[in-house]
Amino acid sequence: EDAAGRYISPFHDIPIHADAGKNVFNMVVEVPRWTNAKMEIATKEPLNPIKQDVKKGKLRYVANVFPHKGYIWNYGAIPQTWEDPGHKDENTGCCGDNDPIDVCEIGSKVCSRGEVIKVKVLGTLALIDEGETDWKIIAINIEDPEADSYNDINDVRRLKPGYLEATVDWFRRYKVPDGKPENQFAFNGEFKDKDFAVNIIKGTHEHWKALMAKKTDGGEINCTNLTVSDSPFCCSQDCAKATVDAAPPCEAANPIPPEVDKWFYYQKN
Repeated sequence: EDAAGRYISPFHDIPIHADAGKNVFNMVVEVPRWTNAKMEIATKEPLNPIKQDVKKGKLRYVANVFPHKGYIWNYGAIPQTWEDPGHKDENTGCCGDNDPIDVCEIGSKVCSRGEVIKVKVLGTLALIDEGETDWKIIAINIEDPEADSYNDINDVRRLKPGYLEATVDWFRRYKVPDGKPENQFAFNGEFKDKDFAVNIIKGTHEHWKALMAKKTDGGEINCTNLTVSDSPFCCSQDCAKATVDAAPPCEAANPIPPEVDKWFYYQKN
């Protein structure tokens, strides 16, 4: 719900920009820092609630690959963006991963799941995840006490030594405990700067606009929204309420499996 209590989709109804003139973007927090549950905007469900990913019938948690514990940033997405799986990225040579663009927020506050924060973009990393382009935007909450000191990716390297290297290491290795190979990167794992990152975000926003206007076939993506007035998928609050009312009642949470706290050790390649 928004501040007025109206139903919204966190994918489609939260504006991409918090301040377009200053390139400040909204970010939906899916995973608070240090936690393991792989929560994400459910792009294929009506109104796109944030849900835990399920693989092979089990709730999905990311492993702790030593020395990392859970996610090492607040992790989430920029709304009103879409990495089009039918579009081959000119920078990476790979198509998009069919999700909103991902954000790693590096501020000092551990955010709450579902929180919407305003972030300043600093740069980006181009992950190639199982043959798909999966951009990781590096950003900082504009309300962070040190936000004014961060204006580009080199400020992260200078003020948080080791953090960018840890970020590459995390993304390279986080699927290995599941029996998968290490992930690869475009640009040899080098971070691109703020201007490059902002252009990538703008491109994914254009792909999202084409999706919402039905100019692009989104396949299973659910485009139901309440605020994109020129979209054929726009619906009423009554329609949204009926969707929410039809959802099964919330039950007690399952206990977190003890293996979620296990640490995995292996020699880096």
